[in-house]
Amino acid sequence: MNALIKLELARALRNRKFLFFSVIYPSVLFLLIAGQADSRTRIDGTGLTLPTYMMVSMASFGALTAVLMGNSERIAKERESGWVRQLRLTTLPGRGYVLAKTASAAVVSLPSIVVVFVVAAAVKDVRLEAWQWLALTGAIWAGSLVFAALGVAIGYLASGDAVRPITMITYFGLSMLGGLWMPSSTFPQWLQDIAEWLPTHAYAAMGQAIEQSQVPHARDVTILAVFFVLFAGGAAWLYRKDTLKA
Repeated sequence: MNALIKLELARALRNRKFLFFSVIYPSVLFLLIAGQADSRTRIDGTGLTLPTYMMVSMASFGALTAVLMGNSERIAKERESGWVRQLRLTTLPGRGYVLAKTASAAVVSLPSIVVVFVVAAAVKDVRLEAWQWLALTGAIWAGSLVFAALGVAIGYLASGDAVRPITMITYFGLSMLGGLWMPSSTFPQWLQDIAEWLPTHAYAAMGQAIEQSQVPHARDVTILAVFFVLFAGGAAWLYRKDTLKA
């Protein structure tokens, strides 16, 4: 399994398009949204300035991009090319393949988080305590595993031709409705009620609580845990189903 993880990492790091969208793109969006923002005005209901608020949102968005976009399309293409079938002939267990995909995606998500933090601190003068930087990095990185599992599930659910539109709809829907591109407090009330139950909203809220020197809310942690179980369970079921078909 370690060899497969190294292979997956090497492939991801050689993909310049993937690196741009997962590492550079979130920082560019952060600068576009928060570049001219007033560093003193607070967002209603959070007590955070727009640059501080959007820093966590864009770091979460970058991690989401890395683990969701990378996993789903690559797995669907590997299934069609016969690579997954070849791996089944080796001693690698099925769970090892799924774990390798999830672990490699999570490792690649780390640079996207760190780059957004560096840009926010250097350009918008975002300042936090050392423990907050460490806690934010750990929380956002750990939370990305939820969406890594979703990427695996979509990769086994869709064919090579269908996986991109399904992934894009899921990707943009979760990002926008979860409040990663703009504060959910600006949404109509009915849309806010929906957003509060989405994993992306809980994902960003967990980091925003840390920025406010608070412990992440139990509700947000529970929502992420439930979605992780659902996505991971779905991925495992789809993998077994695909194995039986082969």
